[in-house]
Amino acid sequence: MVDDLAAARALVGAHPGLRAVTRDGDVLAAHLAVGGGAGGSSVLQMRAALDQAAADLDAARVTAGRTAIGLESAAEAEHRAQAELDAAQARVTEAPTAIRVAQAGVSAAQGGLDQVRARQREADQRDAAAAKRLAQLEAAAQAAADEAARLAKSVAAAEEARAQAREEAAELEIRLAEAEYAGELESEPTTDARDDLAEATTAARQREMEARLQVRTAEERVKGLEGKADGLLRAAQRERHERAQAATQRARRKQLAVVADAVAKGAARVLRVLAGSIELAAGERDAADLARVAVDAELKQVRLRVRELGQELDKLVNRVHGSEVARTEQRLRLEQMEQRALADFGVEAEALVAEYGPDVPVPGEPPVPYERREQEKRARAAERQMTELGKVNPLALEEFAALEERHAFLNSQLEDLKNTRRELMTVVQEVDNRVQAMFAAAYEDVAREFEQIFTRVFPGGDGKLVLTDPADMLTTGIEVEARPPGKKVKRLSLLSGGERSLTAVAFLVSIFKARPSPFYVMDEVEAALDDTNTQRLLTLFEELRESSQLIVITHNKRTMEIADALYGVSMRGDGVTQVISQRLRERV
Repeated sequence: MVDDLAAARALVGAHPGLRAVTRDGDVLAAHLAVGGGAGGSSVLQMRAALDQAAADLDAARVTAGRTAIGLESAAEAEHRAQAELDAAQARVTEAPTAIRVAQAGVSAAQGGLDQVRARQREADQRDAAAAKRLAQLEAAAQAAADEAARLAKSVAAAEEARAQAREEAAELEIRLAEAEYAGELESEPTTDARDDLAEATTAARQREMEARLQVRTAEERVKGLEGKADGLLRAAQRERHERAQAATQRARRKQLAVVADAVAKGAARVLRVLAGSIELAAGERDAADLARVAVDAELKQVRLRVRELGQELDKLVNRVHGSEVARTEQRLRLEQMEQRALADFGVEAEALVAEYGPDVPVPGEPPVPYERREQEKRARAAERQMTELGKVNPLALEEFAALEERHAFLNSQLEDLKNTRRELMTVVQEVDNRVQAMFAAAYEDVAREFEQIFTRVFPGGDGKLVLTDPADMLTTGIEVEARPPGKKVKRLSLLSGGERSLTAVAFLVSIFKARPSPFYVMDEVEAALDDTNTQRLLTLFEELRESSQLIVITHNKRTMEIADALYGVSMRGDGVTQVISQRLRERV
């Protein structure tokens, strides 16, 4: 901080690294000179301006970055357009068939060049906006520097006020000390004087404190403004450098755009020349195609004629070859026939021709002239008859005698079998008759006994046996009809379990009565019977025991009571069965 510009020049000349600020706000450095403003602004306004300047600087940096990106994108697009233009030009120089692809490539290159120009215009606009923004930032930086200078003046004034406040405070302290010392020496001062001195001291200290605060605040603001001002200046320098680079790139792109425009115009001229050449070549090609079509048609007719002649030649060659083969076969066949006639009959071919030749009539009644077709038919018929006869078997007589003897033997055996069959059929008939007689007698006896026994076990009921096929006693079946008293049903399937069981026992007892046996074995036949029916069954057992021995397995006590002896089977604790017998009465 210096008083005027002369002092600032002297200070900067002595120390080039320093920056001098005068009380009027002028800033002077080795490579910088900024004039101060005449008017002043408040601290809040300067801070707001400084913040706005910082924001504008950031926005300018972003804009500059976008501008740089846009310029780079424009440069890349220009390079791509140039590459496409080169590729299109290379395709133009190829065959005439690629002219449409080349035209499309040139059109795409021209479109890319237009896009590059549009992007270049946009980049120029952004560059102008960035330059305008840079000027605004420089103005804001200058205002910030002026504000820093004014704040420096405020700091100096605050330092002077602080020095004065310190002097006043020191003077008041001296006065207070003298007053206290004088009071001790002479007499105690009055209350009003002591209060005045205390208030003066407090006010001086307060002014000193405020001055210190102002000085500290001003120093901090000066430091912050100096830093922001330096940052703004550096940003402005960078912006200038970037603008210079952007201008250089823009100039280079303009040159490239001019070159690209010239190349596009040259390509257009080349395309026009190529279009004319292609039209001429197309006309010549069409004429050549017409000539080729005519030649192809004539060549096709010639080839068709050559193919037809070749087919006729093949037919003639095949026909000639077939004729030669047929003549050769005929000659070989004649030679074989001559050899066969000589070998089989001992007659030469001349003699056979003289005797059986085509000039000699065929023997018969009457002889007929020789006709080849008729004689071939006769020969084929004779060959078929010989084939049907087969070869001559010299052992046919012996085989016939053996077969005749075998036939006589088989006839005798057949007669024996017929006689044996007649005898067996007679025996079978006798057995069938006897079986029918025995079955009929047994059936009559059983049916008679069943009717009697059924009326005994079912008092008032009706039961009988009926044959299903009385005409054939060997295959007939037996149906049991049972009608207990008080019921109209006769079929066993409609009876109760006890009734069916008692009916079955009655049928068995009927068989026993009709054809007695030395003994009978029954297994719990009374299990499904009530006491009344059981008593009826026991009555039947009493009748059977008169002529036969009964072995009955039962759990019924009433059945056990009529038995002569009881045999019980039980299991001991060790798992071994034990038979216990007990005779109840002696048989008479």
